[in-house]
Amino acid sequence: MLNAVPGFLVIGLISLFSFIYPPEKTIFKTSSGKISFLSEAPLETISAESKELKGIIDTVKNTFAFSVSIKTFKGFNSPLQQQHFYENYMEVDMYPVATFSGKIIEIISYSKSGVYEVRAKGVLNLHGVKSERIIKSTVEVKNGEIEITSRFSINLQDHNIKIPRIVFQKIAPDIVVDISATLQPQQI
Repeated sequence: MLNAVPGFLVIGLISLFSFIYPPEKTIFKTSSGKISFLSEAPLETISAESKELKGIIDTVKNTFAFSVSIKTFKGFNSPLQQQHFYENYMEVDMYPVATFSGKIIEIISYSKSGVYEVRAKGVLNLHGVKSERIIKSTVEVKNGEIEITSRFSINLQDHNIKIPRIVFQKIAPDIVVDISATLQPQQI
């Protein structure tokens, strides 16, 4: 009997069903996430923050990609310190962007509110050095958005970021990074 239903009627019913029950959003983005770092060395504490972390999550594939322009970090203890960070340590002319992309290991129900402790497995590309990392994060789904927070460490030596001996007691060998971002659904 179903074979006797005209094709245009089936297409009309599918269109009506899609209108009443819109498809689940699968792509979430941000261009204003926050990322900060903290260096606590014996002689000095240095911190800086960027509010221009860009990110995308594909909830069907459970994949992600984040990036930040190094020159968007502000703070520091002085303008000279910021200049040294850009030019001498991060070498922004050669390595202007840091990225982290990969897959979320745990399965998340993005369609209902909840808080999930997850592991993000991917490639961290910093200062031209790519390293595989698993970074623990908290994902909160609420009000149709995805909020992500994370804290992890980066070893400067692992990314060939050289610290001159004269300032090695002012810059920690391991830098603590904090991330906070709210991603909104995108029309696709």
